[in-house]
Amino acid sequence: MSGFVDWRRQAHEMVWLLAEERGDAVGAAYALTGWHTPPHRAIAAAFVAPERRGAGVGTALVAALEEWAEARGVRELEGPVSENDGGSFAWAGRRGYTESGRNSRLVLDLTGIRAPAAHPPEGVEILTWAERPELAHGIWEVAREATRDIPGEEEDDVGTLEEWLARDMQGASDDPRAVFVALVGGEVAGFAKLSLSPETPERAYHDLTGVRRAHRGKGIAGALKRTQIGWARASGYKSLQTSNEVRNEPIRRLNERHGYVLEPGIVIVRRAIVAP
Repeated sequence: MSGFVDWRRQAHEMVWLLAEERGDAVGAAYALTGWHTPPHRAIAAAFVAPERRGAGVGTALVAALEEWAEARGVRELEGPVSENDGGSFAWAGRRGYTESGRNSRLVLDLTGIRAPAAHPPEGVEILTWAERPELAHGIWEVAREATRDIPGEEEDDVGTLEEWLARDMQGASDDPRAVFVALVGGEVAGFAKLSLSPETPERAYHDLTGVRRAHRGKGIAGALKRTQIGWARASGYKSLQTSNEVRNEPIRRLNERHGYVLEPGIVIVRRAIVAP
C-alpha cells in the first residue's frame, strides 16, 4: 500500500476508483499522470474480484479511467497485465489494448549463496549515496541518460533534479544507504538502487541500474550488482527481485549470470484513447 501512497504524492495527478455492488467492493482501479511517462500518456490498471468477472465491472472501470485521462489531455493509456493471465490479456485485447512491452521478473534466493566480492574494475570506486549525498546531481545525470536507453522508455523524462529526487529517491521505500554509486576519477559513472518495501521486509527490489554510455562495457554494472547482492545478504534480506524489459538484453544477461531465476512477469498494454 505504501507504493500507491507514494505514487499519489509523486504523480502530477492520480485517481483511485472503487466499484461497489449493494455495499460490497467488487472492483478497484487507479490511473496517474506524470510518473515516468510523457505528458500524452497515463498509467492505469483495473482489478475485479474473480467471482464478479464477466459482469461488466471491468468494462465500467476502464471506461471511467479513460474518461478521467482524456479530461486531462491524455491521448494514450497503458497498464500492466500479468504475463501468465491469458484471460485478462485477451480481455484487454478485445478493448483495443495491444502489447507495447514485456517485463520479465527475476528473483535471486539469497539464503543459499555466499555474498560475492564486488571486484570493481581498476580505477572504479563504489560507495553509497549516504556516504556522499553531494553526488545527487551526478546520479541524476546518469538516470537521465540511462532511462531513455531502456527499450520502451525512449520517450521518458526523469524530470528536473528536484522532481527526480522527490519522485524516485525520497519515497517510503527509498534509503540512501541502499543506493550504490560508481565513481571514476571522482565523477559519477553509474549507480544502482534498491527499493526496500515495508510490506515485504524479507525481499528487496532492484530499481534502476544505470551506467553512462562512455563507461559501459567495462564491468561497472556487474560490480554494482555484486555490491547490491552482498549488501542485501548482509542486511538480512532473503531474496532480491528485479524486473527487466525483455528487449533489454544486457541487463537480462547480467542478472542471469548472477543466478537470478525467471518468474512470470507483466505485459504492458497500451491504447490510443484520443486520436492524435
